[in-house]
Amino acid sequence: MKKVSRRGFLEKTLAIGAGSFIAPSLLNMQQAYSKNSTIAAAGSQWIGENNISLAQWALVDEINKGEWKTLDFPRIAREDFGISGIEFVNTLFEVPIATYLNRLKRNADEHGVKMVLIMVDAEGETCTPSKEERKQTVTNHRKWIDIAQYLGCHAIRTNCIGAKDIDKGEALKWSAETYNMMLEYAVPANISILIENHGGVSNDADWLVSLMKVVNSKYFGVLPDWRQPGAEFDNVGFLEKTLPYAGGMSFRNQPSDELTEKMIKMTYDRGFRGWYGIESSGRENILKSKELLMKHLPMK
Repeated sequence: MKKVSRRGFLEKTLAIGAGSFIAPSLLNMQQAYSKNSTIAAAGSQWIGENNISLAQWALVDEINKGEWKTLDFPRIAREDFGISGIEFVNTLFEVPIATYLNRLKRNADEHGVKMVLIMVDAEGETCTPSKEERKQTVTNHRKWIDIAQYLGCHAIRTNCIGAKDIDKGEALKWSAETYNMMLEYAVPANISILIENHGGVSNDADWLVSLMKVVNSKYFGVLPDWRQPGAEFDNVGFLEKTLPYAGGMSFRNQPSDELTEKMIKMTYDRGFRGWYGIESSGRENILKSKELLMKHLPMK
């Protein structure tokens, strides 16, 4: 396997207070991962305890109105909602340079908040016939892998959509190649790569499970989006099929509390233990999500 140089922006020596930060080199870590060998069963990277986090996108309207910034997110989560975990959106970072990241870490520490993952958008398509575009997409995601590692997150979330009417067999081949390249960079950093069902091929649970099996890495998984059910999307069925590969939950309130309870119970009974990231839109819905999770989810 060709050695990968960690040339993300955090690779360079950056001043941090009286010290400095250098992203870890891959030179002594190449044996940690090979795309040609199996690391472990998918999903085993995330076994832990249940907990509740807040997805930044749930309050995106407030951010767009200028009411607060990403640096305020730890305080908002803790003081306004009593939530101890946060999930970022990369497009909402103002200036992700070293001093900014240090301030964000201090704010999280001061409020006792765990930074869980970064949702990565607008950095290229992972399912494209162009090999050069796939390589560029991987390069674009590397800086967010670096940032996630530095902030203490366990994962980044990616999108895998593809063109309309794409051949799913070809899509599987292209996507597997993309994510194998991405994992070559992410695994030595101990960062997992997750896919959220945001349309296209990622809405097809059977296709997504096939991709998980082809790549076959404990650092590769799914972040199921609990979107409301519709004519073209069976959210309960999607969740059921992808649960073995879930590295987190993108939690949303369902049309009825009974359905929400059913889905919470299913994730627990099937063995998922990890972060439930509330992405229900707006403060009222966030508080309701937390109430339902606290009521129906055993915290162990």
